[in-house]
Amino acid sequence: MSKKRFLFLLLASLAAGLAIGWVDTRPTWDDTGITVGSIFLISAVMGALMPSRAWVWGLTVGCGVPLFNFLLHGNAAALVSFLIAFAGSYAGAFARRMADDSR
Repeated sequence: MSKKRFLFLLLASLAAGLAIGWVDTRPTWDDTGITVGSIFLISAVMGALMPSRAWVWGLTVGCGVPLFNFLLHGNAAALVSFLIAFAGSYAGAFARRMADDSR
């Protein structure tokens, strides 16, 4: 059951990261705060759902923005999104562990 759950969450986080990256590269999209908040929030949820794989969620959710920005615009500065994704996933994992410890 855990392997199926991991694969489902892996596909969901990758799809979310790619969707965020796609929206971020649209010509009419100019809201970095929403992009950053979405990356952080989705990573945090994934980290809370499976804290042992927080590093995976940071990579999969954070990959969309740099991938699209680098391929379409040559913008390597978008790699900062990995930092936000890792911060979110480890914050979610930390919150889950704190909640489990308080029981």
